[in-house]
Amino acid sequence: QVQVVESGGGSVQPGESLTLSCTGSGSSFNYWTLAWFRQAPGKEREGVSCHSDYDGSIKYLEAVKGRFTISRGRAKGTVYLQMNSLKPEDTAVYYCAAAFGRTMPRYASEYDYWGQGTQVTVNS
Repeated sequence: QVQVVESGGGSVQPGESLTLSCTGSGSSFNYWTLAWFRQAPGKEREGVSCHSDYDGSIKYLEAVKGRFTISRGRAKGTVYLQMNSLKPEDTAVYYCAAAFGRTMPRYASEYDYWGQGTQVTVNS
């Protein structure tokens, strides 16, 4: 059974950094896309970044480009999100998601496995 578990959230001041980790189990994660989503109170869940193991392609939400970096660990089921220059608008619950296949998913509904989420709060 595939599972993904996030860790690393917390409360920081604007301009500070956090690194989120997601560890998957139950698969080799070859040809899986691992992604980070976030959901702020009263808002829809949005994709932050994703990484395809099939071809190494990476995508970012426009609002985080240049500040966030996604990377895959040596174990393919591990993915990190380095978040620098955090802003109050980055405050949200961050979720890790996993999807199998050569095509990078475009929508949240295409991801099959989700973590429980980790809270990131950037104090204003």
